[in-house]
Parts: sequence; structure tokens; C-alpha cells
Amino acid sequence: MEYFDICDERGVPTGETVERSVAHRDGILHRTAHVWIVRMHDGRSQVLLQKRSAEKDSYPGMYDTSSAGHIPAGCEPRESALRELEEELGIRAGADELKFIGYFRTQYEEEFHGEPFRDNEMINVFIYLEPVDIRDLKLQESEVEEVRYFDIDEVYEEALRGSDRFCVNPNGLKVLMEYLDRVQAGDRGI
Repeated sequence: MEYFDICDERGVPTGETVERSVAHRDGILHRTAHVWIVRMHDGRSQVLLQKRSAEKDSYPGMYDTSSAGHIPAGCEPRESALRELEEELGIRAGADELKFIGYFRTQYEEEFHGEPFRDNEMINVFIYLEPVDIRDLKLQESEVEEVRYFDIDEVYEEALRGSDRFCVNPNGLKVLMEYLDRVQAGDRGI
């Protein structure tokens, strides 16, 4: 069984834990970590997205964040992000190669595989800017069917419209796009 730290509205663990299925059945607030892999291509920012396995408990077969996962009870966001990056894509990154760029909250209720799914998460957002060649990745077959680069603007617009191809949360993309805008504007404090 997988356990998560229950967290407060600021994303701080409360000291209590909850089993994964209970967290999603009851909509209990917990933490996740998302990693965005970004590159420049023909003068445009592109983001690597993974196509979720058809067996996933939510959004099967849709394109999602480069790498993401729940933060197990007792773990820290960066530690979890590094683990997911390696497990899902085969990227063994150092802690200094992941930059924390913000967080956001998501809460929704849907049905998948005939079961209710109530998600209530505080999401820690990281960016990985090292060069990534898709051909070199080792995809976790139980989680990821394929990966592709997409223009960030295209993904954001479709995510805002409720795309049937992307399950990317537009708030996560907004955190990423705001960070990239600050970098391009030359803000050296980043």
C-alpha cells in the first residue's frame, strides 16, 4: 500500500498519513511533485509530455506532465521528483539539476474505470533544463506509453479548453510559463 502525508492548505504535512485509495476516494489534501522538461526548438519553447498508460487510474491514454507523482509519506518534494524522473523516463538527475519554480493547488472530482476519483493536491513544480533526447529515454512501460515534445502555447490553449488529448493542468503550465517569461526577461534572481 502507498501512503501520503496529509497536508494543510499551505502544503505542510500535518503529521497524519492516508492510504492512496482513501485519499482519492475521499478527496483528502496531499502533495505531488511535477517536473517539466523544456527545450527551445525553432525559437519556440517546447515541453516534453508523456502519454499515460491505458491502465492508469486517472486520465489513461492522455498526454500529461513530463514526469509527476505523489510524494510518499515522509519524503520531500525534490526527492520524490528525482525518483519519478528516473522511474518514468530513466533520467538520473542530480538534485542541483532540478529547480523548484513554484506550486499550485488542484481539486476536482471525476469518474475513471467506473469509480469516483476525488483529487485534492498541493503540487510542487520543478523544471529540468538539461538536454533530453527522446531516443535515449527508458520509459516505464506500466506508466508511460510514449513521450513527445509539444509547443507550450499549443498545450496551454488546449488545456484551457478541456482537451481530450492533454490532461495537463493549465495552472501547472502557467507556473512554468511565468518562470520562462521571467528568465527570458533577464531576471537574474531566478
